[in-house]
This record gives sequence, structure tokens and C-alpha cells, in this order.
Amino acid sequence: MVQFGIDRLLLYASDWKAKRIGFVTNNAAITATFEPARKALIKKGFNIVRLFSPEHGLDTTGPDGHLMGDVTDTLTGLPVVSLYGEKLAPEKKDFEDLDVILIDLPDIGSRFYTYLWTLTHVLEAGALYGKELIVLDRPNPISGNLLLAEGPVLDEVNASSFIGRWAIPVRHSCTIGELAQYFNIERKIGCALQVITCTGWRRSMFHPDWSVSFIPASPAINTFETALLYPCLCFLEATNISEGRGTAVPFRVAGAPWINAGELADLLNDNIGKAVVAREVDFVPEGGRYAGISCKGVMLHVTDRYHFSAVKTGLLLIKLIMDTYKESFEWAPYKTFVNGKGENHLRLLLGQEDAEDFFRLSLEDFKERLEGYVSVENWREMVGPYLMYED
Repeated sequence: MVQFGIDRLLLYASDWKAKRIGFVTNNAAITATFEPARKALIKKGFNIVRLFSPEHGLDTTGPDGHLMGDVTDTLTGLPVVSLYGEKLAPEKKDFEDLDVILIDLPDIGSRFYTYLWTLTHVLEAGALYGKELIVLDRPNPISGNLLLAEGPVLDEVNASSFIGRWAIPVRHSCTIGELAQYFNIERKIGCALQVITCTGWRRSMFHPDWSVSFIPASPAINTFETALLYPCLCFLEATNISEGRGTAVPFRVAGAPWINAGELADLLNDNIGKAVVAREVDFVPEGGRYAGISCKGVMLHVTDRYHFSAVKTGLLLIKLIMDTYKESFEWAPYKTFVNGKGENHLRLLLGQEDAEDFFRLSLEDFKERLEGYVSVENWREMVGPYLMYED
């Protein structure tokens, strides 16, 4: 049985539970029995006095990239300071009356998912204001298998943003607790940090190996399959192709009014390997790109998650669409609260200054170079000292 960091903490007779605690969390942070983490802690006598929420807000329902304001938690009555609103990092006034900062955020294993970067701002604030931080760890739902990690590793000089601040791969294969320790030491943050680990989890495990029920981490990450395909199809945000937002299957479909679904499905199945199958579909998004318009395209079905190369598949999908529909394909801006004009979105997602240049290669050269482009051979060596779980 897998126990999360929150489950283990609830078993402790913690000597700091009566201190004034700030809790960085949201509704997707639950116990193994599906109780909201903040409610379970308060029932056990933990003196939580203030909550902090990441993108999508405490209730995880805020639209992608939309500013979230401070609110009052309807479950506990506690004040909630938004860390995706007027500020991305806690200020001195937010921390000065607190003794301990507790963090429980459900990362989904992809660099451009912003909960991880909220964690880094909290780490820096903890060091700056002299507060102890305790991270309640959670398993990586798309596994901790370092052989499945995929880049490119982010170029901090030319492509740092809130969807990728620091140099890690797109699919990092770590837990949020492992990355907290990695960043704290390697970036010399110097925060007083403790990680309460999970038990029963091995790096080879995926979410279905420990739970039959997936808690939506945000509006568009509503199933395990979506989380698995997120580092594959999120790159479509930088194009004029729908990634399925506004449908029941976000990040599981790709389409546009000008695509021939059968043709694209055949193209993909001839090129993307045996771990995933493309099925032709027709869908009408209720919101987002092409809202109310029939889109033709494909739905991806991962048939072997233990060998599925998400990033490689996603980049090849874009290249095949780009070359097949030259007159219709376009790169597109993607506006969010942290990127008001939506500019350079592909560069920020890929973390590479030359992102569009890579797609200008011939298909033959693109396929030949793709393996090396996403390779992260030294990542395990870099993060190795901070790994806390067995393979």
C-alpha cells in the first residue's frame, strides 16, 4: 500500500503541530482515503492559520493561466493567499507571523506544470524570511523511471519563465520532494527543509498501480491518461491546433477544422512507434481554440506506458501536421496571466531558444535528430544524490 507524505504526518506526534502553520496546498492534495489534506490536519490538531494556493486556486477549478485572487476557504474558513495573482512568491507579511510552512502540492511530472515553480518561490521565501519548510511528498503519477525522462533540458538564459524557471527536463521523473531537495542544495537556496517521504512507492510505478481513482489536479488534468499525455500534447498550445481544451478529453486529442483525420491517423501510426496508437476523431470544443467548431484529428491511446516517449511523440506529431498541412499550420501565441501577450510560447514550453528552427529541418533530418534532441543522459547523475525511492 502506498502512503503519501500527508498520511505519514498524520501518524506522527509532531512537536510543532501547535505552532502557527502556513499551508501551501489545494483540493487535489488528499489523503490515501480521499480526505482533503488541510481538513485531515486540522482534525488532528495541527494549528493551520493561513493557506496558500497555486495556479487554478485552492479549489483547482480556475481556468488555465487566469489570475486568481485571495479568498476565504469554504471548507475551513481560513484565509487563502493566492500565489498566482498579484504575486507569485510569498511576501514577508505573509510569513512573518508563521513558524512552519507546510507544502502539499500534487505535481504531475512535467516541467511546464506550474505547481513545481510555486514550490521554488516558497523555498526562496522560506530561506529569505528564516522559516522552516516541510514538504509532504507524493508519488509522480507518470512514474519515477529515469529512463523515461525526456528533454530538452531548459536553457535558463534564453527560455526561463513560470512554466519552466530552472534547468530540468520536460519530463523529469522525480517527485516534488526530490526536486525540492535538489533545488535547495544545487541552487544554494539554503532553506531549512524537511521532506516527509511516501512509503510503498517504487519508481517504476504509475498512478494506476496504487489507486483506481485519479483526483483532477486542475481543470484540464482530469484523468491519469491526460497526465500521461500532457508532456506530449501540451506543445500544441503554441500552434493553431486544438489540444482538446473545452472537451471531455483535454490533452488526449489533437485536431483542427482543416485536418483530414484519417490521413493524420495513418501518418502517425506509421511514424510514432508501438507504444501509442492514433485513432481518427471529430470533436467540437466548447471553449478554447475553435470553440463551437468541428475539429478533425486524432485521439492518442497509450498501449504501453512503460515504453511511451511522450515528448518525442508530441514533437513528431507537430512536425507531421506542419509538413502535411503547410498552407494551414501556424505557430500561435498563448496568453496567460504570466505571459500577457502569449509570445514565444513554443520556446518557453521546449525551453530552447531555437525551438522553431528545429521544426524547419526536413522530416528525415528531424526524425534523425529527434532522439538526441530529447535525450537527457546525464539527468540521473545530476539528480541522483537527491532520489529518495528505489526503482
